Amino acid sequence: MEKGKILMLPMTLGDSSIDSVIPKEVQEIIKGLKFFIVENIKTTRRYLKKIDRSIDIDELTFFELNKHTDKTIIGEYLNPTLEGNDVGMISEAGCPGIADPGSEIASIAHFKGIKVQPLVGPSSILMALISSGMNGQEFSFNGYLPFDKSERNKKLNDLDRLAQRNFSQLFMETPFRNNSLLEEVLKQCSGNLKLCIAADISLATEFIATKTISDWKKNIPNLKKRPVMFVLGK
Repeated sequence: MEKGKILMLPMTLGDSSIDSVIPKEVQEIIKGLKFFIVENIKTTRRYLKKIDRSIDIDELTFFELNKHTDKTIIGEYLNPTLEGNDVGMISEAGCPGIADPGSEIASIAHFKGIKVQPLVGPSSILMALISSGMNGQEFSFNGYLPFDKSERNKKLNDLDRLAQRNFSQLFMETPFRNNSLLEEVLKQCSGNLKLCIAADISLATEFIATKTISDWKKNIPNLKKRPVMFVLGK
């Protein structure tokens, strides 16, 4: 029997229209799946109902994969593919496999000889970068910066040096700590560098602006409880 595939499925970045960010072809593929590996079951159920209210959630099988999951059982989530079933991997937001546990599933699948297929959808990383006006050829995504203040400031100094060499540096923070991170960025980073603040990407409240560090200090936005991607560069 031919093995099924692991499909890396996109999720909206927030409460946006499904049709505005998820291609119709991808929606049709999602509607045909019976097995899902998800970061959050409740969020995924709502997402599937937004795609098609006629989807019978009770007929679907969900495997939850997050920081609380027992790592020794993750490999079992791929068992449906051995019976010819495709399995969808869905992150909490955006595309799976970047800054979330989806990469673990992809890694195991490759090891087991199971095809991994990415499907098109919104990526806050790429959308922030392409709208920032900064170098899109040489860049790094640094994920979440260290929580410890001294370690975080050391990391910001490292990012500053790379940005001065025109290597764009992307990073993020949990929404309720955005303001404190922004405060540290404006304090630690060189005034001549540019900072793009990309908040609520693809949502009706989207805010994307690039200014120098010096200019941001004159008018600091309130980013509390908003998903934000930061891009530092020249």
